[in-house]
Amino acid sequence: MIRYYLNTKSIANGMAVLLTWAFFTSSVMAEGMTPTGDYARFNKEGELIRPTGYREWIFVGAPLTPNDMNNGKAAFPEFHNVYIDPVSWEHWKKTGEFRSGTLIVKELASVGSKQAPSGNGYFQGEFIGLEAMVKSQKHFPDAPGHWGFFRFTVENSPELHKTAAAQPVENCLACHQANAAQYQVFTQFYPVLRAAAGKGEAGSGKR
Repeated sequence: MIRYYLNTKSIANGMAVLLTWAFFTSSVMAEGMTPTGDYARFNKEGELIRPTGYREWIFVGAPLTPNDMNNGKAAFPEFHNVYIDPVSWEHWKKTGEFRSGTLIVKELASVGSKQAPSGNGYFQGEFIGLEAMVKSQKHFPDAPGHWGFFRFTVENSPELHKTAAAQPVENCLACHQANAAQYQVFTQFYPVLRAAAGKGEAGSGKR
């Protein structure tokens, strides 16, 4: 009887562990993460699977280089809403460095209006594209900073590709390497990143 009780208790404990692990795994995958805590997921061909849920990540800024200020020919005339995954954000706050596995998403939005009750300006319209950059020593061992760049946008369509192959170096990385302030990232344009770097917090609001 005692032996039977112990065996039953061991089985129950084992089932509890399995159920807990199953719940954790399903929760992680539901949030678009890998079991290791990375948000960047790749298929067997090495393509990046389109990130999901990024609008609930850490928003770091929305640069805009409008046509109006670039002789009507801006290279990037849309808003770029930029997000960083929460795990990498915590690492950035603690160390001031981007960990391997960092996923930064850039969602493109058109300039919708130039007038508002508050005055004239540039205001967002519709979402028109999605891009991402991933730091991964495993997937980009020879790339500067181990960064790969991806574009999910379907030309002349509101639809997005489900996966994307890494862009050629000359498309994105070359510019980032030549002009970005830190680690191939344009931190000079993102005060949210600068305020938090290596300080263990998101910024006190002090100047």
